[in-house]
Amino acid sequence: MKKFAALFFLSLAPLGQAGSSGHFEPEHRVSGIGVARDDISRELLDARTNLMIQSQTFSIMREPLAIPGAKRITADKRLQAIFKTAASKSGLPATLIEAIAYLESWGDSRAESSTGPKGIMQIAGATAREMGLRVVQSTRYHVSKERVHVSGTGKKARYRTITHRTPYTVTVRDDRLSPDRAIPAAAVYLAGMQQKFGGLDWAIFAYHCGQGCVATMLDLTRHARGIPKDEVSVPRMFFSCNPAWNHELYEAIEQQMQRDYSPTYYFRVMRAEQLLAMYRRDPAGFVSLAQEYRSDFYTGVRAPYRLAVWLKRDDLVYKSCQDIRADLGKRLFKAFDRPDYFGYRLHLDPTDSANLDAYSQASPAAIGTLMYISYETRRLFDEVGGKHEKFEPLTVTSLVESTDDAHQDINKLAHCSGQVFDLDYSGLPPVELECLRFVLDDLGWNGYLGFIEEGRGSLHIGCSPTSREFFTSIFNEAVGG
Repeated sequence: MKKFAALFFLSLAPLGQAGSSGHFEPEHRVSGIGVARDDISRELLDARTNLMIQSQTFSIMREPLAIPGAKRITADKRLQAIFKTAASKSGLPATLIEAIAYLESWGDSRAESSTGPKGIMQIAGATAREMGLRVVQSTRYHVSKERVHVSGTGKKARYRTITHRTPYTVTVRDDRLSPDRAIPAAAVYLAGMQQKFGGLDWAIFAYHCGQGCVATMLDLTRHARGIPKDEVSVPRMFFSCNPAWNHELYEAIEQQMQRDYSPTYYFRVMRAEQLLAMYRRDPAGFVSLAQEYRSDFYTGVRAPYRLAVWLKRDDLVYKSCQDIRADLGKRLFKAFDRPDYFGYRLHLDPTDSANLDAYSQASPAAIGTLMYISYETRRLFDEVGGKHEKFEPLTVTSLVESTDDAHQDINKLAHCSGQVFDLDYSGLPPVELECLRFVLDDLGWNGYLGFIEEGRGSLHIGCSPTSREFFTSIFNEAVGG
């Protein structure tokens, strides 16, 4: 977590002055977000890539099999020998091959996906043939007999016995389930894709997305604006588009993200490799890290989203409206309600209207997050659709609440921390909604915030614990201005 925090501050840069356009413009900004992706230096790309890699910790460590999988991958002597053989045959690092096996199956040689891939490397049937692996099937038959009436007059009936043979298929050999065959074959296949696509990052991407998918994405990246010819990489692809420019590449990435998140697979593999190295070096530290990604509210199952991990039961400090009022000016502050200037409007509807003033508060970090999202959304919108549509201030429907009103719903309970807020996007113009979602994804994938759909047309949003200091500084800028 300390390493993540250090990387986080590498991507912050003080830029410009507040209020020069008639709207709130924070002096401290996250570099390369939203419309600012148009000018990402090599140094900033490295910083964003590192942040992206670190943010994959959540998707890996929230899984119940993260710990037993790491032990299986690193401690099984037979598997370790196979990984070394695969590395020798392919020329790829054994640690990279391990990382893919870890992500694909948690090191389980008998793993089967409901979509078809099997084995420790989760290989599809068609891909197995390309790798030279044998998957042999045989047709067999279920035999059943049926006695049917055929004819007869009077008291004497005639019957006949009919035999039915129903075919079914069995697999008599499947090399995908044999680690000593599957792992080296997958490694050699990966090395072949590295040669075909010109980079190991593209080969890793193709392992998840498929060669046809990557051929298309690579071509779009090569022809994208602003990408140096010698830097056509998966991180450049991921961070070099937005709704305003390189739109075809942006839409292609969005399509793949909606299908299976494959554009993030390279970053996950890189993080898995780091985590396995950590397990070897410090197993207790690895277990401790895994515990940080367990939810206080979803016990026994994996956390469904980042906010469920970041929020702890001890954060639920506001039991009643009286508690909220008592914290005004301490941990809670009144949210600004100047739609034209800050880019959002308050539309709160507490159970008791007498509590409206109290429920118009939140932590400085939450208010700063809201202001920053509004700022980046309007900035991107002005570039994309500002000439044809009018920017609509984002509608805030909930800030802090008490447990008296929240009941047992986890998203409602989160408001009792003062660290989250809800946005109603149902009335936003299509272009502005696209910009909002892009900004949320951009900040979210780099660990600054988390969000989830709440009902129809509503988003539940909160910043990460490691970014609260930054977003608090945004709030302080507004207070000072």
